[in-house]
Amino acid sequence: MTRLITYPAVAAALALTASCAPTSDMGMPGDRADGPERQCFYGEQVRNFRAGSAGQLYIRAMRDQVYELNSSGGCTDLDFAQRLAITPDVGGLAGGRICTGDWARITLPASSAPVRTCRARVSRVLTEAEIAALPDPHRP
Repeated sequence: MTRLITYPAVAAALALTASCAPTSDMGMPGDRADGPERQCFYGEQVRNFRAGSAGQLYIRAMRDQVYELNSSGGCTDLDFAQRLAITPDVGGLAGGRICTGDWARITLPASSAPVRTCRARVSRVLTEAEIAALPDPHRP
């Protein structure tokens, strides 16, 4: 009987340990920042945002960093959004921190329609030259 109780406890401990393990970028282009460390922001630090092409979002966080997010679909009306919330997709296990290569949830509140939520991957941090090269409607 005691073995039946310990197996779920061991399985839970292994799952928690595995969730903290570093993950690779799986060879996806643009998933990593140029430097060796991933660059991160908190959802509360987002100061401005603009929609890019379909499913693309640029956000400006503290320290004037501009991040590119690419949605996996379902992020409609980003170009008409006046406000949004960005939270980690893992449910806050990272303390609210969102880094390059991570998935995030974008919540679009609406006055007449239900709240819409979609997922997007934080692709990269743009350089100063890339920010300057963005078209005006896309630059946050």
